[in-house]
Amino acid sequence: MNLEQRCQSIELLLTDVDGVLTDGGVILNNEGVESKQFHIRDGLGFRLWRQAGFKCGLITGRNSQVVRLRAQELSMDVVRQGIHDKATVAEEVLKQYGLQPEQLAYVGDDLIDLGVIRLAGLGIAVADAADEVKSAADYVTKTPGGRGAIREVIEVILKAKKVWNDIIQTF
Repeated sequence: MNLEQRCQSIELLLTDVDGVLTDGGVILNNEGVESKQFHIRDGLGFRLWRQAGFKCGLITGRNSQVVRLRAQELSMDVVRQGIHDKATVAEEVLKQYGLQPEQLAYVGDDLIDLGVIRLAGLGIAVADAADEVKSAADYVTKTPGGRGAIREVIEVILKAKKVWNDIIQTF
């Protein structure tokens, strides 16, 4: 099955955070307050994804107030933090929404993401992902994590579904 065919059935986009929505860096100040940098194009990408009628969310191994705030700002449907068995959580989310694995696209960058990448109908690795993750993925982005990789993924899927041009007509 080619990339365009895999994209046709995607209804849910889930992603890791650190290394995908960010460049993987974590900044802690002297008081232990964490900050992260998110790419603004990814944010608009998620808004366009939701405007097209699809669900999105994140599954991350860490717990972060910053992530909770960003997910809330983007009206994400799924926010699961502190997760070490991401594949099990992804299966629970699929069940919650009455979806099959082939309707899931998942974007990751490191070994903890391998289970979901293998489960998903469209498993995706960012350009700077671990080699094992890139090998397991159906698609590897041209863009590194934290630099608009999610926007690239959303464009690829929405273009394959032939809805991209309709969505961008709102601008």
